[in-house]
Amino acid sequence: MSDAATAGAPIRVIIADDQTLVRTGFRLILNEAGIAVAAEAANGTEAVAAVLQHRPDVALMDIRMPGMDGLEATRRLLASKPGCGCRIIILTTFDLDQYVYAALTAGASGFLLKVRSGDALLAPSITRRLIERFAPHQPDQFISHARLSDLTAREREVLRLLARGLSNAELATELTVSTATVKTHVASILAKLQLRDRVQAIVLAYQTGLAGPPPSGPAPGGP
Repeated sequence: MSDAATAGAPIRVIIADDQTLVRTGFRLILNEAGIAVAAEAANGTEAVAAVLQHRPDVALMDIRMPGMDGLEATRRLLASKPGCGCRIIILTTFDLDQYVYAALTAGASGFLLKVRSGDALLAPSITRRLIERFAPHQPDQFISHARLSDLTAREREVLRLLARGLSNAELATELTVSTATVKTHVASILAKLQLRDRVQAIVLAYQTGLAGPPPSGPAPGGP
């Protein structure tokens, strides 16, 4: 996050979507919540330029836009030197979309599901369902990650439980520890594996096979 966000200044957001009505709707919702919209973009090229110019705290990125799409824009921003410094949230009308999974593996922090009413819903349970569908299912498809060996046995256990979609409170109950201890474990995992957030940790747990092959059934709390 930017210095402004950490200092208590209003969160600044950039909205990237090729539909004017969608951008307008998000702007109204964010303004009502006291969140400043720094700029809008109608395609990936404009989104990259807007983020690098305005340095927002969050970029809402539609994944399907003309020209450069949101996936490529996300990759470019997260690979930029110095980094874009913002969290990227993917916007999609599809709750199980391989492109959204690709965006999460590229470093996006999560996604919002755009429903027919035009509203957007944060969908943490769908995030796990998405990962389970598109993550590797066979041992020979798993990737290696050298830093996994840096994790303690307890940290590996925490990472496995994260991949099941458990919240900090649920992790604390499962492990019979305090939520403060859970937060310490999660922070250590992210630091050792050089990950941005829990979403990336969950993706990595499945990609490396640490969480085991994704189950065939729906995630708890899913439809």
